[in-house]
Amino acid sequence: MTAPSTILPLEVTDLVYEIDGKRLLHDISFRLSIGSRTVLLGPNGAGKSLTLRLCHGLLTPTMGAIRWGSQISDGKMSGEPAGALARAQRHQAMVFQRPVLLRRSARGNVEHALKLRRVARAQRRARADLALAQTGLAALGDQPARTLSGGEQQRLALARAWATSPQVLFLDEPTANLDPAATRAVETLIDGFHAAGTKIVMTTHDLGQAQRIADEILFLHNGRLLEQTPADQFFTAPQTRAAQAFIKGELLW
Repeated sequence: MTAPSTILPLEVTDLVYEIDGKRLLHDISFRLSIGSRTVLLGPNGAGKSLTLRLCHGLLTPTMGAIRWGSQISDGKMSGEPAGALARAQRHQAMVFQRPVLLRRSARGNVEHALKLRRVARAQRRARADLALAQTGLAALGDQPARTLSGGEQQRLALARAWATSPQVLFLDEPTANLDPAATRAVETLIDGFHAAGTKIVMTTHDLGQAQRIADEILFLHNGRLLEQTPADQFFTAPQTRAAQAFIKGELLW
């Protein structure tokens, strides 16, 4: 089977998002390429999660454009090829802070994700079992998903993503509610996705985690992108006062 062409780079241009006349994102522009792990940082309410949801196609921008490879999605959706967004979304996955799990077994949750991707029924069981093994859940395949621990549920969400072989994986605070051991297990799986060639785009409030994972930082504050910087440079010499204060743990308003 021929490998699908990449949907990257992702280019976001002058992105604006408003609700009830209130502007939550202001003219955000950035470009994400293959290879580097991108972490979005910023205080609560900065617009990190909202940016991820817009990029993943869960929300429609008020203004601006989101371009995957040679295809473009804008707030008006004008002139867009019918299958362009669908193709881009088939090669993405997103894992949330609190995973939404179906009322079925752990394996059933993974198989359902494969069904949505139109994987043949005969292939789903083997692919699901491989994803469960990859995430350390092989022994829990028949257990109801909603009875798993918090860390196991997050690994199951990652197993669903792993099974679909995404080119891009969006992660929204994936370890926010986990203890240190479960956090480390999730970070190990993120490393595995990266090693397999998946582009990681992630939000976190944990500066230590960002230093462990990130190759580049997007720093947002009050709905504006203030920096897109290599991670080592961001943590040693941030360019803006807001970023300097954030790293020091000072409150930002």
